[in-house]
Amino acid sequence: MNIPRMRSVPEASAELKALDEHTGLTQCAIRRLVLDGKIKSVKAGRKHLINFDDLLAYLLDPLPDAEPEEEAPVTVTHIGIDRMETYKRNIGLIK
Repeated sequence: MNIPRMRSVPEASAELKALDEHTGLTQCAIRRLVLDGKIKSVKAGRKHLINFDDLLAYLLDPLPDAEPEEEAPVTVTHIGIDRMETYKRNIGLIK
C-alpha cells in the first residue's frame, strides 16, 4: 500500500528546495496552484495539504490535454440613427 506524501505548502516548498536548491517555485506560487485548483488539496484547519507526488507530476506536465474552449458567438446590436438621436436627446447631449 502506498501512503501519500501529504505536505503543507511550506513543507512542500522546503522538500522541493531540498530536491533542487535552485528552484524558482516559491511558497506563494504553490499556494496559487492550490487556490486555482490546478493541484488538488485537502483542507486541514487553516492549512492546505497537498500530495507531494501530485505536485511533482503537475510540474512535469503543467498543461494536461484539455479540449479547447469554444468561443462564444459574437452578436452585434445595431442602433438606428433615430434611436441614437432619441438617446442623445434623453441624456442631454442634444437640445
